[in-house]
Amino acid sequence: MATTVTHVETVRGPVPTSELGVTLMHEHVFVLTPDSQNNWSDEWDEEEKVAEAVEKLRALVEVGVRTIVDPTVDGLGRDVRRIARVNESVPELNIVPATGLYTYADVPGFFALRGPGALPGLPDPLVELFVRDVTEGIQGTGIKAAFFKCAIDHHGLTAGVERVLRAVAQAHAETGAPIMVHNRPADDTMAEVRRVLGEEGVEPRHVLLAHVGDSPDVDLLSRYAEEGFLLGMDRFGIDAVLPFDQRVETVAELCRRGYSSRLVLAHDASCYIDWIQPDLKPALPNWHYLHIHNDVLPELRARGVTDEQIDEMLVANPRAWFERR
Repeated sequence: MATTVTHVETVRGPVPTSELGVTLMHEHVFVLTPDSQNNWSDEWDEEEKVAEAVEKLRALVEVGVRTIVDPTVDGLGRDVRRIARVNESVPELNIVPATGLYTYADVPGFFALRGPGALPGLPDPLVELFVRDVTEGIQGTGIKAAFFKCAIDHHGLTAGVERVLRAVAQAHAETGAPIMVHNRPADDTMAEVRRVLGEEGVEPRHVLLAHVGDSPDVDLLSRYAEEGFLLGMDRFGIDAVLPFDQRVETVAELCRRGYSSRLVLAHDASCYIDWIQPDLKPALPNWHYLHIHNDVLPELRARGVTDEQIDEMLVANPRAWFERR
């Protein structure tokens, strides 16, 4: 049975949920591809990138953000030791770390011939590793993960994606830690997430459907809100996928329909991401940590979203999601 917890694990240790404050529910610090970065790139300079991250996160604190939820896991270049180093210089900011595995298709080669990948019916080591990150700590640091992260995208429910979804669900059953799932709403991948996690006994209230704000289909999103899922309106600034006006209107309309208690806000931004060719980044001028405070919130208010509803999306809903353990 789920119980209410009053703290959440962060990079700097457990923090009372009452102190999370304004929370952006899907922000990375770094998104890296270590093998490719080490072999081919001269972009990475450790000291420079750490200093830049500190500066950008301090700017977040200055606008009133107290917490970012960082869903960087295996497949996205997670190194919680580096994040801890950054956080030391921005102690006013809570950074909530994750465990899990990010893939759209196959599990990494490391897991391909382990557990059920080697012989059907063997226990999946993913479950034990995910649980360990939550109960003991990540990478031997003692920094504990607060939630699980996995993904499903345009490939659909591949064998690898399903394996990770089920492993995350089973780790959730052991720990109670909530689950965030990257989605592609254009293909309604949320339906497969609902089915697979439901088969494993996961209740919708423990699941954040990330990136569903990429869709302007408010009727579709309303159905998932009605079922109890938390909806990630979490890619503000990625205007090439869905323009600013449509992203804002989607949130405003969901609030008009009474679903502000089911929404969270973020950018899915980072201090540095190596997935994008550097000279293409100017094509996304709004994709940064301050876009919501500078541009989105004023426009939401102009469309009738109340301060109470904004407080729900930025403070109350993140807190409640972590408290449902």
